[in-house]
Amino acid sequence: MTDDATENSATDNSATDNSATENSPTENDAPESPTAPRRLPVTDVSLVVLIGTSGAGKSTFARRHFLPTQVISSDFCRGLVADDENDQSASAEAFDVLHYIVGKRLAAGRLTVVDATNVQPEARRQLVALAREHDVLPIAIVLDVPPGVCAERNRSRPDRQLPAHVVPRQHRELRRSLRGLEREGFRKVHVLRGEAEVAAAEIELERRYNDLRHLTGPFDVVGDVHGCRSELETLLVRLGYTLTRDAEGRPVDAVHPAGRTAVFVGDLVDRGPDTPGVLRLVMGMVAAGHALCVPGNHENKLGRAMDGKKVTVAYGLQESLDQLAGESEEFRAEVRAFMRGLVSHYLLDGGALVVCHAGLPERFHGRASGRVRSHALYGETTGETDEYGLPVRYPWAEEYRGRALVVYGHTPVPSASFLNNTICLDTGCVFGGSLTALRYPERELVSVEAEQEWYAPVRPLHTDAPGAREGRPLDLADVAGRRIVETGLHGRVAVREENATAALEVMSRFALDPRLLAYLPPTMAPSPTSRREGYLEHPEEAFAAYREDGVRHLVCEEKHMGSRAVLLVARDGAALERRFGVAGPGAIWTRTGRAFLDDELTAAVLGRVRSAAERAGLFEELGTDWLLLDAELMPWSLKAVELLRRQYAAVGAAAGAALPAVLSALEQAAARGLELGELTSRQRRRAADARAFTEAYRRYCWPTEGLSGIRLAPFQLLAAEGVNLAARPHDEHLARIDRLVEADEALAAEGGDAEQPVLHRTGRVVVDTGDEASVSAATAWWEELTAAGGEGMVVKPLASVVRTARGEGRPGGLVQPGVKVRGREYLRIVYGPDYTEHLDRLRMRSLGHKRSLALREYALGLEALDRLAAGEPLWRVHEPVFAVLALESEPVDPRL
Repeated sequence: MTDDATENSATDNSATDNSATENSPTENDAPESPTAPRRLPVTDVSLVVLIGTSGAGKSTFARRHFLPTQVISSDFCRGLVADDENDQSASAEAFDVLHYIVGKRLAAGRLTVVDATNVQPEARRQLVALAREHDVLPIAIVLDVPPGVCAERNRSRPDRQLPAHVVPRQHRELRRSLRGLEREGFRKVHVLRGEAEVAAAEIELERRYNDLRHLTGPFDVVGDVHGCRSELETLLVRLGYTLTRDAEGRPVDAVHPAGRTAVFVGDLVDRGPDTPGVLRLVMGMVAAGHALCVPGNHENKLGRAMDGKKVTVAYGLQESLDQLAGESEEFRAEVRAFMRGLVSHYLLDGGALVVCHAGLPERFHGRASGRVRSHALYGETTGETDEYGLPVRYPWAEEYRGRALVVYGHTPVPSASFLNNTICLDTGCVFGGSLTALRYPERELVSVEAEQEWYAPVRPLHTDAPGAREGRPLDLADVAGRRIVETGLHGRVAVREENATAALEVMSRFALDPRLLAYLPPTMAPSPTSRREGYLEHPEEAFAAYREDGVRHLVCEEKHMGSRAVLLVARDGAALERRFGVAGPGAIWTRTGRAFLDDELTAAVLGRVRSAAERAGLFEELGTDWLLLDAELMPWSLKAVELLRRQYAAVGAAAGAALPAVLSALEQAAARGLELGELTSRQRRRAADARAFTEAYRRYCWPTEGLSGIRLAPFQLLAAEGVNLAARPHDEHLARIDRLVEADEALAAEGGDAEQPVLHRTGRVVVDTGDEASVSAATAWWEELTAAGGEGMVVKPLASVVRTARGEGRPGGLVQPGVKVRGREYLRIVYGPDYTEHLDRLRMRSLGHKRSLALREYALGLEALDRLAAGEPLWRVHEPVFAVLALESEPVDPRL
């Protein structure tokens, strides 16, 4: 690929004398007459190469027309490396420095001027190569000043005494170069002849053709049309445009009453039924200033074919040529001119929006070269072909991290979705899909269905693979091996290969359909270990830790002894199909992504939650057809019945069978006069601890039948359509949850005595860590809660997401999103019946790994919700979800 197809590349032939030879006028010619001002257009981001003999006035010219920081001179670079700007022995090192500085400036998108003689082709060749490397235009400004004038100037400078042959030789080299500057790659060549023209010259900075940053919209960016004129009309009307028709009823313009501008991503032509109609409408809109358009690869090929160049007639090109053959020669000429004038891509809205056809990495934004144009038209391929014989596209968008939103088309996808601040709008209208537009800056998608399949695709537009409707099915390579997941909250999170393998086993064999699995809840760290007599955990340590982190306001939420459950609740039967591609009422899953209940009971629980959400007005308030909730599902025995039988009931039964016999034997021995007081007392304590252990776990177990006996305690609304709610303040969550619970209670009351509420309120206390009375009240609430058999509480920053500032010996970073403070009796279940006898040893437990795990999993969970809210494809949402499951297999004390 050459640089021939480049915007801003017109050579300034008016400023170039192609008849210049060594016999052109010299210093012996007549004096120059006054010269009219010469305007030299220079692109605002380019490499300007000054060419002239020593003494031609290049440095003076540069100082007069450019900023000091824009000019890099060879003399200055000699001074840097040799402390002497005239030390010719340092030239090689000086030009190394010059090229390095020029490269850095061009990489940053800065106008750069090279002040050196540059009369030799090799010197210019390196500079043109630098311009090409950084995709900017090389511009030559030649100062063709008579050698006698140059020699006289050099003689007047004590520091510039050159041998007599130098200036004439340089001038001969300059004259020999004039004819070939364009062939060398310079996109503009300005030749100034004599002192008068040099003095009269004026630099005129011009914006790149692709630089429309001054246009701020709003815009409606339209995906690939491919000759589907009727669908385009329908879409424009749905977007609010009013069509203008000519005398024959054909649409020739469309204007939006609010002044919005349509932007077309290219591929207007080929395959569809009415390429001329699409061109007539879009060309009219562009000419009237109501639209912008970038070229697609199909326009590029059609334009070359219409210009008589040899092309391969395929992929719908023949249809366009046949349709255009029925149009007038005048119209075909307008089409050719229109396509020749299209610019590869546009920067809009201050650079926040980039529109192109096939996508564009950030390093190419606003640049102008053949390479940039090629990427904008065709994208980049891996060199492989898929099973349909089509080229495999390099997934540039997966690596994109740029500030600008890149909107493009080219590769058909079943539905448009955001990925790393990019979105593909080619939704395969001509293949029977839809025609899609993006409202900007609203980031809203508007689509119309294709009227029919106009052209059979080589590769099916729709497949049943999970994630395929976003154009990128799930791939084993996304999760296998060691992975790094980038999160907006906690930076990069690493997943070890062995942990990914364990997660893959669970995910592939036991988990729900991945299209529904948008979130997995994180683990939670316990509060710092208590030193209080008889306690392993106590609220005072939790409050002190948050106070030290600078968190003033906390919320203490009742911890329910159930099982963590995530609920995806659909408003109607089609809601999940529309959003997630899976029909049904929703799903309830565990911390490892498994279905919590059987299908019938799942539907019953979801039905109650849906009815309560409808009555509470949450669907309308949040503008959504679905809700994602975090909750505790009770009783504990509903999920953990086998665990209860094998672990807890077995311990209680063994203690109940053995300890009474032991006590009986000890009492009989004591009756015979043996001194067994201490041993007997210890065994009685063990028996009491065993009874307490059994009573503790039995509190969380009760029989259920259908919905009867089931309690669901939601405590957080995680997400709704287009919004991540999880990072909102906890009081906002709890207020909505209270409305949900109240609505369920009202529905149960309306159902009569046989109907019992399913939703359960989460008790809470708000704490001000700077107020001792507030801290004392919360501590008393916890003591009362745990004394009555409650599990304990979770202490969270009221603001939800909190960061500490660096300094004062703290590294700074994300504060724990919550810590659990469990009661003494509940900890008996965790650590064993007689754990209070071993508190000194248990207090040596290490919490560092668990706390790190909690932070990483929390950040991954919020990252998944951010991607879900942004409408990113399934594989992107699934990446952090899978990582949470993988981290769960890291070795850590399960009792923490």
